[in-house]
Amino acid sequence: MRVDEEVDFQMPFLDSNYASASSSLSSTPSLNRTGNEWTALAHIITAVIGSGVLSLGWSMAQLGWIAGPLTMLLFACVTLTSAFLLSNCYKSPDPETGPDKNGCYLDAVQKILGKRNARLCGIVVRINFIKVAIVYTITSAISIRAIQKSNCYHDQGHKATCGYGSTRYMVIFGLIQVIVSQTPDFQNMKWLSVVAEVMSFTYSIIGSALGLAKVIENGEIKGSIRGLPSSTAAEKVWLVAQALGNIAFAFPFSLIFLEVQDSLKAPPPEKITMKKVSIMAVCVTTFFNLSCGGFGYAAFGNSTPGNLLTGFGFYEPYWLVDFANACVVLHLVGGYQIFSQPLFADIERWFARKFPESKFVHKNRSLKPLLKLPLRLNFMRLILRTAYVALITGIAVLFPYFNQVVGVSGAITFWPIVVYFPVEMYLTQKKIDSWKSKAIVLRVYTMVCLIVILYAFVGSIRGVIVAMFR
Repeated sequence: MRVDEEVDFQMPFLDSNYASASSSLSSTPSLNRTGNEWTALAHIITAVIGSGVLSLGWSMAQLGWIAGPLTMLLFACVTLTSAFLLSNCYKSPDPETGPDKNGCYLDAVQKILGKRNARLCGIVVRINFIKVAIVYTITSAISIRAIQKSNCYHDQGHKATCGYGSTRYMVIFGLIQVIVSQTPDFQNMKWLSVVAEVMSFTYSIIGSALGLAKVIENGEIKGSIRGLPSSTAAEKVWLVAQALGNIAFAFPFSLIFLEVQDSLKAPPPEKITMKKVSIMAVCVTTFFNLSCGGFGYAAFGNSTPGNLLTGFGFYEPYWLVDFANACVVLHLVGGYQIFSQPLFADIERWFARKFPESKFVHKNRSLKPLLKLPLRLNFMRLILRTAYVALITGIAVLFPYFNQVVGVSGAITFWPIVVYFPVEMYLTQKKIDSWKSKAIVLRVYTMVCLIVILYAFVGSIRGVIVAMFR
């Protein structure tokens, strides 16, 4: 039974295709599950490592050498807690057919918490996809601009005035996405997912290596216990909030967790394997994030840029900086589509159901006679997807503020996806009474996380407003 067939499009769900937005996995029951702990670990790490690591040096600079690493460890603990809770939600008891497997996050929410919660979760998931598309558009433009600036500094000297705007690069990125978006569905672009994953690892490793090389070159570890000084205490409070939002963007993998678990063979039980995998994944990603953030802050101290690869703490070797930023752009071209294709599929399924006889909706036209290419064009797909890309690009042009927007993006969906729904599903699944000690502890944990994330969200929103009028 498909979730998207049960609910009106006004508040739609995603079906199991949504998980391809982060993992390139498919939860098809008919397939033989052959995954093991190593394939699961690979899926999670490739989904988590990405453009979020580029802001972690700046986040460390706001928090300092004690609060920075400690905050990352706390977010790692929250992520691990979410994974442990979700591992128990993979199977739902069914009195008639036995345990029913939940192959994706939204399936689990609907079966365990009901349609009302699933409607809310569906909205949150869509917001997650849209926000990532906006962040990717901004980041890609900054990286393209950084390549131009890097070449300019190399040719004219590090003190040259190499000023370039980012709007035209966002428009160029948007035009590329309009073309790539005409790919009918995600199954036709798995190669793009593979390229994106390789690129994300490449530029993340280069960023860490450049930071380490800079520390060695300086002969000292920069930074302080209290972090970057600010003009007022209030300003410091708001910058810390933005840093929390940036860190929240870099850690979670809850949305893909059940899809990964659904790929595992049994025995041993999937839950046992995923708990082991979760510990390994959190350790690896935390080490990686601490390395990127720590080396960036150690290299530049109070001058740590908002984006490790585009803030021009690194000038040389300029070709390596260019290559890393090119990898960022290639990753974001693919990543944008990985997050957008499920939305496209949902909207187009709705139109197909509402207008079953419409040629505008259903007819594909071959471009081979004109372009000699085996491509098929659908006018509805062309209009809808172009409009979506134009909307995302327009929002990015209006708010081209990397750290502030990443902070908002990290905070806006972190609490419901990583904290609230996993806790509520676990309590419902285990039938734990509200006044039991375990339920009280988990609810207190939920409220504490909510307060922290609201603080990060408000601070990041303020940062966007301040940046607009600066």
